[in-house]
Amino acid sequence: MKIRTSRRSLMLGLSVVVLSGGAAKAAPAKRLTAYKTPWCGCCGGWIAHMQQAGWTVEVVELEDLAPLRRRHGVPDTAASCHTAVVGSYAIEGHVPSSDIDRLLRERPVARALSAPGMPAGSPGMEAAGREPYTTVLVLHDGSTRPFGRHNGA
Repeated sequence: MKIRTSRRSLMLGLSVVVLSGGAAKAAPAKRLTAYKTPWCGCCGGWIAHMQQAGWTVEVVELEDLAPLRRRHGVPDTAASCHTAVVGSYAIEGHVPSSDIDRLLRERPVARALSAPGMPAGSPGMEAAGREPYTTVLVLHDGSTRPFGRHNGA
């Protein structure tokens, strides 16, 4: 009987070790800071899209976003109406939450992810219609490469 009890204790102990060592780590909080101008209305639609996707968004209003874009290496060709920051990345414009999730999962060597301009049909721009668009990674040398394709792009 003692052997059975010892064996049971050993199995219980092993299961505790396995469960504690193999337990899934908590997902990092999905938080970002969005910088927008006070007069931009479509930014609110993008912020709502991000919140619906489980993100906590701190909103900061600035009259001029150009210095922020320069600091984060976003070239004028990739500019849009708002800039968000998550970790070491800038998120420029109406980038879908799924692309941001992928960016943070893959962690490519880049400075920013952008939906250049204000593409119709992107999150927050649905009222403008629907057009194909591509999100682009902004690399450290300022060049871009395609990242995500949307609306049939």
